[in-house]
Amino acid sequence: MAARRSFWAWGLETDEPSREEREQAAARLSKRYGREIHAPAAPRIEDIALRAPRVIPPAALASLCTTDAHERASHSYGKSYRDTVRAFRGEFPNPVDLVAYPTDEAGVLGLLEWCGGANVVAVPYGGGSSVVGGVEPPHGDRPAVSIDMAKLDRVLEIDELSRAARIQGGVLGPALEDQLRPHGYTLRHFPQSFEYSSLGGWIVTRSGGHYATNHTHIDDFVESVRMVTPRGVWESRRLPGSGAGPSPDRLALGSEGILGIVTEAWMRIQARPRFRASAGMTFDSWEGGAEAARRVVQAKLWPANCRLLDPVEAGAAAGLKGDEALLIIAFESAEIPQDAFIREAVRIARESGGRIDDGAILIADGSDEAVGRQGAVGAWRNSFVRAPYQRNLNVGLGAIGDTFETSITWDRWPEFDTHIRESVLAALQRVCGGGTLSCRFTHVYPDGPAPYYTFNGPGRVGGELEMWQEIKNAASDAVIAGGGTITHHHAVGRDHRPWYDKQRPDLFADALRAAKKAVDPNGVLNPGVLIDP
Repeated sequence: MAARRSFWAWGLETDEPSREEREQAAARLSKRYGREIHAPAAPRIEDIALRAPRVIPPAALASLCTTDAHERASHSYGKSYRDTVRAFRGEFPNPVDLVAYPTDEAGVLGLLEWCGGANVVAVPYGGGSSVVGGVEPPHGDRPAVSIDMAKLDRVLEIDELSRAARIQGGVLGPALEDQLRPHGYTLRHFPQSFEYSSLGGWIVTRSGGHYATNHTHIDDFVESVRMVTPRGVWESRRLPGSGAGPSPDRLALGSEGILGIVTEAWMRIQARPRFRASAGMTFDSWEGGAEAARRVVQAKLWPANCRLLDPVEAGAAAGLKGDEALLIIAFESAEIPQDAFIREAVRIARESGGRIDDGAILIADGSDEAVGRQGAVGAWRNSFVRAPYQRNLNVGLGAIGDTFETSITWDRWPEFDTHIRESVLAALQRVCGGGTLSCRFTHVYPDGPAPYYTFNGPGRVGGELEMWQEIKNAASDAVIAGGGTITHHHAVGRDHRPWYDKQRPDLFADALRAAKKAVDPNGVLNPGVLIDP
């Protein structure tokens, strides 16, 4: 029997850390924080009592639905710090009542029609990797059904001449790439949640991929969207571009499940890369690395990766000494050798104080896919891929640790970074008695970076969520006060609503409410996300 997804940890049940691994993690934290920490036993679904389902599906839909306890618990939370702590504790005060697995578009239509008539909340579910409360049902008396799109998981059609593919919305990242690979194509969209996130989820959350410049947001790949709403199907015309009024696709992008459920999309695909080049450059200062990143991206060389790690990040994730910043620059192409591009980027970065030996510039001629997997760059890549699994180790041990990301223009960046660091470090000192804050650029644009901050501090077992919330509030307040966005690629969900309300123009909120009323008059789809009905 195939391994199940863990209801509390990132990954499968087989990926959950062993008791020995958790005890080792507790010993490390005990040494770091100077106090004795014990590892509690991991939860078992058999020991968790969920509220009885408050609704029964009609006979015509019963075969699509389940009330299995593991399924209900798994679909009641995403995978944020707050979610994993609550799930590890076995705290499920508001679980979804049913989980539905439609097998086709008709099933989605039938479920939404039933929800509208029976006053049942419908929460769209892709891979369940939300870190902002995007798949958590709202509190209240209304029953809730999680509509899991996992069975709509196929690449239906490939247009090789236009380099586009028609793909079902429920397909997860690995399965999507597995279906494109035999044809020589890739979508080239690799968020950190790639293993457990879906195409439809990427579209409605405006996902940002691993690549740092040029085509990285899912927005850049969407050619046409087909979305099921409570009032019927909405499908845009498939075109390479159009100036015909506001784009239907742009309204679907970032809609976070409040307007409809993506069942299909035509997506721009590309030939799989063969030529690669990469360089890991060190800088004496974080500021010097940022200046190099700005100059490289403004030269419009469009590296696939232009990721800057501050000294703390470079020490923890890339194995450096902790006193140098690391700029990772990488290029790739299916058709064109990349040596000239990487050497020009290195030249520009050296002018800002970057260091690298010529022999450490790695270039592949089309036969070597290992470029970028050696040295500090390879160490960072492995750390990036394994990060969600590593977080499983510390759950329940009282440790406070999370991330937040934003974007800001270059002219405001230095002051903004100073403001964020002062605000969050002050909160860590106040709440935890100390802690660490680090930063990296996940994406860079000609007009500004997208900084991604990580904070850690000693918490109190049983009080982690309250402590985390105070630090999270301080970080979010600082981001908005500094002029940044409350989210660059993690979406709004329920967790970011208070700050999104401050960022979003009031008249746009009215327009969004009107759009929701037009397609979802009974307010069944993800109520409370983005707007109040």
